[in-house]
Amino acid sequence: MQRLDKLLSEAGVASRRELKGILRAGRVTVNGATVTRGEEKFDEQTARITLDGAPVELRRTVLLMLHKPAGFVTSTDEPGSRTVMELLPERWRRLGALPVGRLDKDTEGLLLFTNDGQLAHRLISPKSEVWKVYYAEHEGAAQEADVEAFAQGVTLADGTQCLPARLRPIADGKCHVDVQEGKYHQVRRMLASRGLPVTYLKRVQFGALELGDLPRGEVREVDPVIFTEV
Repeated sequence: MQRLDKLLSEAGVASRRELKGILRAGRVTVNGATVTRGEEKFDEQTARITLDGAPVELRRTVLLMLHKPAGFVTSTDEPGSRTVMELLPERWRRLGALPVGRLDKDTEGLLLFTNDGQLAHRLISPKSEVWKVYYAEHEGAAQEADVEAFAQGVTLADGTQCLPARLRPIADGKCHVDVQEGKYHQVRRMLASRGLPVTYLKRVQFGALELGDLPRGEVREVDPVIFTEV
């Protein structure tokens, strides 16, 4: 059993403060009866709630994909910087959707959001073996020795040991990099360690989910079932 105002705020209807006026105005019904007090409790599994006659969808697991532009930091709040939360519509923020892992400020591409903490942990944990695919443009040309070094696990300049990864050259100065972890600036540092400094980086795939033609700065809801086996 949950308080009605809690159910409504978690459903993204309005803030707790705004809900007081909405309820007093008699705009909410539960199981066919008007309810004006937010402290009344109901079973979230069976309650049929409407607002102004329209059904209210109660809180559920939300999974979203954003085509992150460069120039935004992956943070919920960072003074002096634009954050990815600015790109998330209010309805999703009210449902508690937060970034899954992070993309560097200058990196573009697929960034996930969810309000399910356990799902987020599974998606970013190397133990789950979820591959993240990046498209990179870089100086120089990747050689077979670089491909082998990635497959063995690159050691970064500060001694950090990376898990085995995939380096897939596309053409001189262009490649795909597949990793299962997300260390700080990892893909950029891995390529730099092989004398291939990055000039452009974009994440194009997260597990089975591809960025596709989603426009830069846009958000799309994704069925969480795509990661049920993670």
